[in-house]
Amino acid sequence: MNNLSTPLSNDHVMLAVNDLSISYNGKVALRNVTLDVKSNEIFGIIGPSGSGKTSFLKAVNRMDELTSGMSTSGEIRFHGYDTSKWRNLYSLRKRIGVVFPLPTGLPLSIYENVAFSPRISGVRHKVDLDEIVEKCLRRAALWNEVKDRLSSLGSLLSGGQQQRLTIARALSQDPDLLMLDEFSIAVDPVTTMRIEDVLKELKNELSIILVTNLVQQAERLADRTAFFLNGEMVEVGKTEDIFEGKTSDSRTTAYVEGRFG
Repeated sequence: MNNLSTPLSNDHVMLAVNDLSISYNGKVALRNVTLDVKSNEIFGIIGPSGSGKTSFLKAVNRMDELTSGMSTSGEIRFHGYDTSKWRNLYSLRKRIGVVFPLPTGLPLSIYENVAFSPRISGVRHKVDLDEIVEKCLRRAALWNEVKDRLSSLGSLLSGGQQQRLTIARALSQDPDLLMLDEFSIAVDPVTTMRIEDVLKELKNELSIILVTNLVQQAERLADRTAFFLNGEMVEVGKTEDIFEGKTSDSRTTAYVEGRFG
């Protein structure tokens, strides 16, 4: 495989999805989606609940293999490689990190939450683990708040801190693509804005897929945005065009203007 740590140009297609369809026990959740995500961009996915957004993320990370009755068709290529043929799932999921709507910390200390994945990958020396933990907590804008209590349980942090700890843990795998699924559901508006600032900085280092029901969040953060509705991708385009009404489908404009959803 290519050296995935090699710097990529901004027009490099990191993720290419072609004709993706998803079903659960035969019931279609998403049909015929084709899109791409480029290097160093935030790609927004908006749409009402039940439109297939989370199912899309599961297919990208091959979490479909953990979901009973879920099946996919079509093609997903990451760095040009067909993910269905990626033999080492752990390797794939290291490169494609996921942050879920609710904080899902491990029942470990703050330090061990972040060090867990590097340990599995073979990092053994404490000085190396210390460096990784500090770097990831800084990248998640959490270091200054927890640096004096790294041995405390992560579950004792506030909801917003736990969500940032989840981001730090995802970053500890050094992913090329970070996917966030409604990260702001369980956090207050101030923390939401802090995480948004983190994502703007992270875009310089990796690509981000941002699934959100908050259309204003996509408007603030995303370079391009896709609109999903009833299991279809209605359209995809530059975020500024979508929010300025320069859309190819009137349903997109109706949704971003809050007329339904």
